[in-house]
Amino acid sequence: MSRVGRAPVAIPAGVTVEVKDNVLAVKGPKGALTQEIDPKITVSIEAGHATVSRADDSKELRAKHGLYRALLQNMVNGVTAGYTKGLVINGVGYKVAKQGNKVVLNVGYSHPIEFAEVEGIKLDCPTQTEITVSGIDKVKVGQIAANIRAIREPEPYHGYGIRYKDEVIERKEGKTAGK
Repeated sequence: MSRVGRAPVAIPAGVTVEVKDNVLAVKGPKGALTQEIDPKITVSIEAGHATVSRADDSKELRAKHGLYRALLQNMVNGVTAGYTKGLVINGVGYKVAKQGNKVVLNVGYSHPIEFAEVEGIKLDCPTQTEITVSGIDKVKVGQIAANIRAIREPEPYHGYGIRYKDEVIERKEGKTAGK
């Protein structure tokens, strides 16, 4: 058995987990999420815990067993606490501002770049050099943060660009003067 798939998922008060027609639905105080699951994977809910099990020991199902348990855990965490990803902008003259439902980035291009909010994802700018991406879906939050980071990836010589808050950019030395 998978060590990840075997562990039960605790369902806190105020969260409901339902499985119907191979669709896993989780509802909580922050919203609702759905995930389609393999028909050979079963999710059983009992006494405040959900357990994921598989029909047989095929290689494909062993891989999916841990995957669907992790997805269920992420869905439960999302509807209770939510997910946030922080981005930091570093560079001379680089700044960001929120205008309505868009984030406007000035990151060294000849024009400002506008990035619109996606349904279910909230973009905030606490300062001129920070962006906070938050939402209940862990995959969407991570993908939107990656899309914003891809606008101007950090470079290793000066560290200019957009990086994750907890990311460490290994700096290179650069050229040295001649003899």
